[in-house]
Amino acid sequence: MKESPTYTAFLGKRRIASGTLPDVARAAVPFAQGREPLLVFNDHTGQQVDLDLRGTPDEAAARAAQPPSPAAAAPPAPRGRGRPQLGVVAREVTLLPRHWEWLALQPGGASVALRKLVDEARRTHSAQDEVRAAQERCYRFAGALAGNLPGFEEAVRALFAGKHEEFDLATAAWPPDVREHARALATGAFTTTTTTTQDQR
Repeated sequence: MKESPTYTAFLGKRRIASGTLPDVARAAVPFAQGREPLLVFNDHTGQQVDLDLRGTPDEAAARAAQPPSPAAAAPPAPRGRGRPQLGVVAREVTLLPRHWEWLALQPGGASVALRKLVDEARRTHSAQDEVRAAQERCYRFAGALAGNLPGFEEAVRALFAGKHEEFDLATAAWPPDVREHARALATGAFTTTTTTTQDQR
């Protein structure tokens, strides 16, 4: 799920396709005009994805394979003087005066210091970040398809408390496809070092 995001389509509570976005779009076209809701989820984030399913399956797949239009992308920041910025993205950062003063004293200046701080934080908190990502993607998916199912509140509490057995118990009565996908998305959310709880949301 981390390396190459896949997508999963549900027709009501039934899973109908999983794979790349074009593959899912192709498989979903025959169900697009049905009475049951057709929802597509990014398996990496748990977020819903909008697909244009008009026309033939191949036409829908071709649209899904296209990158976002340039009009939807943010305009690039003007190039300043200095060395070429290899992969560097310029964005605004808001800090208090004391933070700017401290950064200005660091070797290489504020930008270098901030990059080092971010890299160190990523190394230090990578395990917690993975747990949080698994919790969030499962929560988004479950909220969309299981929010009105028995055990939803209990499942959410168990998810954010890191209680694997309680999560499995709370989701046991869910429709099979919803239950198994929610459990798959929650992979990584249950560790002995889980510290994020429902109260911290």
